[in-house]
Order: sequence, then structure tokens, then C-alpha cells
Amino acid sequence: MSDLLIVGGGFAGVWSAAAAARVRGDADLRVTLIAPHDDMVLRPRLHRLDPEWARVPLKRILEPIGVTQVKEEVTGIDVADSTVTAGGRTIRYDRLVLAAGSRLVSAALPGARHMFDIDTTDGVARLNAHLGDRTGFTAVVIGSGFTGLEIATELAARGRVILLERAGVVAPELGPGPRPVIEAALADLGIDVRLGVDVRSVTEQGLVLADGASVPADAVVWTAGMRAHPLTEQIPADRDGLGRLHADRHLRVSDQVFAAGDVAAALADATNQVVQSCQFATPMGKAAGHNAAADLLGLPLVEFTPDPYVTCLDLGAAGAVFTTGWDRTVALTGDQAKDLKQTILEVIHPPVDDAAEILRQSAQQSNEVAG
Repeated sequence: MSDLLIVGGGFAGVWSAAAAARVRGDADLRVTLIAPHDDMVLRPRLHRLDPEWARVPLKRILEPIGVTQVKEEVTGIDVADSTVTAGGRTIRYDRLVLAAGSRLVSAALPGARHMFDIDTTDGVARLNAHLGDRTGFTAVVIGSGFTGLEIATELAARGRVILLERAGVVAPELGPGPRPVIEAALADLGIDVRLGVDVRSVTEQGLVLADGASVPADAVVWTAGMRAHPLTEQIPADRDGLGRLHADRHLRVSDQVFAAGDVAAALADATNQVVQSCQFATPMGKAAGHNAAADLLGLPLVEFTPDPYVTCLDLGAAGAVFTTGWDRTVALTGDQAKDLKQTILEVIHPPVDDAAEILRQSAQQSNEVAG
């Protein structure tokens, strides 16, 4: 019997497992997913500050399709020996799909332990426990990328929000296309935007800026930067500036290793690389899982062919903004974009308890959310 191991229980890992199970059919191929938690966490939902809404039990996806979960954290990968280390065990593989996701870059600041994040359900629970049912608090959000903007506009419904950005413009990674809509939304929500600022330190009472100014706050939320899981460093292959493994059109990294999701740097089209998002993680997982299984079974591989790039940014009570293309041309704003955002949050929820539907969807690289 051949063994296909998948490391990671997020979008890329779960859909890799489903695609591999579909390709396997009745063949003598064991598909195992290794992840340390009971749940798949839908991270795009975490800005709503409802951890339970973002959890999907892995057993309700994996058991119906005959995929085994090993509930352990993978701590080592030995490519030369074709093994991984998890929970003190050594587990061999014939093909490996690394789909371990990304991690929030830790803040190298004095007092960083006083900050909060919404990168995980535990992080959201900690922030919720701190804020409780309070209103009228002051929250500082550091970073105006996707996560920073969504949590800032969400918190603005309950208190005063100060948004700090090191760059000289808001939302630098989103580019100029949606910026006027974002700036108008921040102004409408009364969010205090401070650009070109650096933080010196954080305390229980707030933070101190690089110029020595103190900013009192009830909570400081860190959102600045994501990086691929450090397991990528154990794969002898080229990586990009985010630590992602370079993968080809079949999402192959080496003879036995495939990569998908936030750990993989692959072309989304002829010229643009994928960004770290569920929009790409899901179809990457489907392609990588299919190809890892097909490679073992002597079947044709498929190319990674995602939908055209879009973004949909939640702006709290100010609605949302939906953009198309790599220049992020604004297509929808306000309530229309907000309705689409809600649809996306529903569509990304994988089917559960229904093997036929899980396997059916695993064959479709299209996310089916922008139509």
C-alpha cells in the first residue's frame, strides 16, 4: 500500500485530502491528514469575532471520504528519508502535500505580550475575553492590510478605533484602486487613521510611538504581516520572501513533495503569483491532492488553474468593497459588496457529512463565488 500524507488542516490541506480521496477510488492508497486540532478554522471569518462560527469539525469532512486524521503537530520533515515527525512518531510517505498554512509575523516589540491578534480562534477568544461585552473602549489596530482593516471596521461599531500604519498611505498592499472607498469608509466610521508611524513599545495601558507619544488603549491588536509555516525551511527547495516554496504548474516542489496554500509560491496566471488567501488555497489544495494521488497511481496530472483574481474586503457598518483583477478595479461597494462578502463567507464553508458532495466539489478548482 502507498501512503499519501497531507500536512495541514486548513483550506489547502482539507481540499488536498478530498481530491486525493476522489482520485484514489478503490485503489490501494492510504490518505492521511496530519493536523493538531479537531477543527478546520475558516480564517476569513475571524474578524467577526465569533470563533465558533469559524470552526468546522475535521472528522465531519474526513471520515465520510475515508481519510484518516493524525491529531498531532508535525515538527520535522526528512525529505531524504521520506518521513515526517509528529507527536514523537515517525511517519513515512510515498508522496507528501505540505499545506501547513501561514503564521502571523510576531511583533519584535517590548511588551508584545500585551497585544492581541485574530490569527487563530484562540487569539479571537482571548480578545473577546478581554473586551467582554464592553462598548466605548479604545482599541488600537496596527497594520492596515486586509486583516487590519476588517478588524478595525468591525470594532468601530463598539468603540473608538485608532488605525496605525507604518506606510504613508492606508492599505498599501491593496494598491490605489480601492483606496478612496476604504478611506471614505474609515472616515464614515470615525476611525482615527495615523500614517507613517512606528511603535516603540506596548504596555497594558496602550502603546508608545517611536516619537515618544503615548497612545492610551484598552486593547492593541497586531495584524502586521504573514509568513509561510516554518516547516517550509525543512524542504530543500527555493523559497520566496514570504518563506513559500516555489511550485510548478502541478504544484510539485520535488519528486515526492507537493505544496499548496500559503506555503506555496505558484503562478496564478501567466505573470502573477498567488497571494496568501483562501481564494487560492482551495483550488491549490484540490490540484495538489489530485496530483499527488495521480502521481502514485500513474494517472494524468492536472494544472493549477484558479479563477481570475478578485478581492472582497469587509468594511463593517460601511459595507464592503469588491475588486477585480490584479490592479483591483472597484466593481461593487456598499451593501452590494457586503452581500457578496456574506455569500463568500458561506460558500467557503466546506460540505460536511456528505461524501458524494465533498468529492464532487473536490474536482472543481473554481471557487464559484464571483459569479
